[in-house]
Parts: sequence; structure tokens; C-alpha cells
Amino acid sequence: MQKPPEPESEAEAQAGAAYGGDGTPLKRAIGPGLLILFVVGDILGTGIYATTGEVAGKVGGALWVPFVISFLVALLTAASYVELVGKYPKAAGAALYTQRAFNLPFLTFIIAFMVMCSGLASASAAARAFSGDYLQEFVDIPPTLIAILFILALASLTLRGVAESVKTNVVLTVVEVTGLLVIIAIGVVAVLSGDGEPARLTEFDTGEGSGAVFGGVLGAAALAFFAYVGFEDSVNMAEETKSPARSFPRAIFLGVTITGSVYVLVALISSLLVPAGTLEQSSGPLLEVVKAGGIEFPPKLFALIALFAVSNSALINLMMASRLVYGMANERVLPRGMGRVLPNRRTPIAGIVFVSIIAIGLVSTGEIGGLGDTTSFLLLCVFFVVNIAVLVLRRDPVEHAHFRTPTVLPVLGAVTALVLASPLADRDTGVYIRAGVLVAIGVALWVVNKLFLRAEHKRSGKSELSRS
Repeated sequence: MQKPPEPESEAEAQAGAAYGGDGTPLKRAIGPGLLILFVVGDILGTGIYATTGEVAGKVGGALWVPFVISFLVALLTAASYVELVGKYPKAAGAALYTQRAFNLPFLTFIIAFMVMCSGLASASAAARAFSGDYLQEFVDIPPTLIAILFILALASLTLRGVAESVKTNVVLTVVEVTGLLVIIAIGVVAVLSGDGEPARLTEFDTGEGSGAVFGGVLGAAALAFFAYVGFEDSVNMAEETKSPARSFPRAIFLGVTITGSVYVLVALISSLLVPAGTLEQSSGPLLEVVKAGGIEFPPKLFALIALFAVSNSALINLMMASRLVYGMANERVLPRGMGRVLPNRRTPIAGIVFVSIIAIGLVSTGEIGGLGDTTSFLLLCVFFVVNIAVLVLRRDPVEHAHFRTPTVLPVLGAVTALVLASPLADRDTGVYIRAGVLVAIGVALWVVNKLFLRAEHKRSGKSELSRS
């Protein structure tokens, strides 16, 4: 006789009833195992496959150092997200936490809009990476056209359903992990054979003077942070995750640690085998590592793996941005119509269409490095606010049990995020301009939404008056 499943604890039952449970219009299709793979797959991808060369161009041969710094910053902020998603397991993520902490609708909207734009900038960077050197191993097609078609294809997949999208993510995650394991294997063979140039691992080439080194390393760390983004997206799947208060701590911490370890190893091997200048000039830097390696591995096969990897990044970012729009609409930060769900598929159709249009527009605004750095800058600003919010929300206890991070971690998370977002980090001014334009668009949307709500309120008032 099969043993029946153990019932949920009273606290878990209360949490499920209060925060979605069967009442959410979205389908709870993600279990603990899928969530871990989802987080790993969300973090892995475009950042390491496409921007390793850009990081090398900022810091030189010691490109592993920025990846270590950005890993520590990511881990600090991840701890804050784990506490918050355990307390409030609902879609909307940083926007929800900001509103609960500060109760300032304008700040909430801007934070939510910045998160959405960061995901779309990341998806656009992935689209650019897809149409770059990796694809050029096979065909020579206008990159912008390919990038647009790429976004449209992934949008169609997200419309089919969360289960289909997440299962596709699992397959693509396995493929992209295989590619990184190939790089690590190449590095092991190189070390055992005495190949490579170990002296490059301690070379800093950021300009003249110690001040230039400091700013260059911070700028490289800020760009390397792009490789770690993704864990914050996963909290927007809280309403589609089974037992989110129990599943998220393990999934996020494991995801960040696994990817951080792999990234540092890949950075070390890349610098060991390929000069920083060569890496910088390529939009497919890991392909250069394969070609320089001491073992025979078909470059075209690795290019195909890389194409799958960047596809995964774009898929996850489009999914997350659409869920964020859905959550914002439910919170009335955006018009209610933008929370529309496709009846049969139970996917947020309005959000998917909206974010896909913006992603297509962003594809033409910059190259991989600029879009990646824009993603990092926007998220670092958001992470500063989230780390402050977790401290403020300690005054708002909830009935159910959840993870609580040590107080020192969000404090350090706020400080490090602010430093990497500040002008101390040497970054191109185009990043600030692009981010400023996006925020300005957000302000314009806020005004439009306020006018819409005011008109709705007036119509409601007239209706009440006519009935009386």
C-alpha cells in the first residue's frame, strides 16, 4: 500500500492560502528540482559566453578577479532576495518589496520598470550574441535581422506555457553546462601539459596609475556582474512554484554558488590560454579558448552549444519580464489589462507581447558589452534598494516560517551594489545615457498610468452618483 503524502504544516498551509495557493490564476508547475535548474539556467548563458572578452578588455589578464568580486556581491544580494521571497511569495519581486517597505508608488513603479528593462537589455544582449561570431561559424546573415527573428521565436515559445518554457530551459541548461565543462576540460589538459601562460593571470592592464587600476577593476566587476544576473528573476515565478518558502533558499544559494564557481574557473582558463587582446576583439570569446586548447574539439560544435546557451538567457529574461508586467498589473502599478492571461495556456499574453516589442527596440541600441553593462547598472541600483528594503521590512512579521538572513549581509549588499553602480566603476558614459532614457520612458508611462487611473476614478464616481 502506497504511503500517503505528508500534510503541510499549519504555517505552510497559512502561507499557501495567503499568498496564491490554488487561488492564483497561474499554474504551479515548478518543483524544487526544476527551480534549481531554472535558477542555474537563468544565470548561466550570455554573460560568460559573450562578455568574457569585454571584461578582459577592461582589466587585462587577471580577468578572474572581477568575476570573484561580482560573485561576492551577487551572493550578498541573493540572501536578501531569499528572505523576501519567503515572506512574500508572489510575482512582482523587487516592486512588491519596495512598495511594502516604503509605500511610495512612484518609487515602486520606477524600480519595477528598471528591473523589467534590465531583463530586456539582457535579452537584447543575448540576441546580439546569438547573431555574432558564434552564428558566423555557420552562416553570414545580417545580425540585426537575426536578432529580431530570434526574439519573436522565443516570444512564441513563452506563449505556449510555463511548463513548456521551463522544460526547454532544462534542456538548454544541460547544453550550456556541457559547453562550460568543455572549457574546463580544455583548461585541465592545458595545465597538465604545461601549456598556456600563467603569468597572464596576475596582469592588470587598465591604464596608468593605481587609481586607474582601482577604477578599471571596479568597472570590470560591474560588467562581470552581468554574468550573475538571473537569480533575482526567479522570484517572479513564486506564484508558479510549489512550496516557494521552502524551495527558494536552496535553489537560489545553490544556483549562485554553482555558477560562481564555474565562472571563476572559466575566467582562469580563458586568460591562461588566450591573450586579453584576442578575447576582447571577439563576440564569441570562449570559441577562441576552444581553438587555442590542447584537445581536439570541433569549433562548430562548440559554437552550436553557445547558441543554445545565449538562447536560454534570452528565453528566461523574456519569461521573467512578462511575469513582472503581470504582477505590476495585478498591483495596479500598470493598467489592469496588462495582466491579461491567455485562457487556455494560462500565460500572461499581454505582458509577453509588451516586453517582446521593447526587446526588439533595444536590439538596435547597442552592442553586447553596452547592453550587458546597462543591465548590470540598472540591477545594481535596484539591488541597493532591495537590500535596504529587507531591513525595513523586519518591522513587518508574517505568520509563516521563512528564511532570515543575518543583518550584516544586506548592509554589505547595499554598500557594494552602490559602489559598483557609482562613477567609481569605470564604465562608458553611453551606459548612463541608455539607462537614463529608459528611466525617462518609465516616468512618462507613470504619468500616463496616473491619468488613466484618474479617469477611471472619475467614471466610477459619476456612476455612483447616477445610481444615488
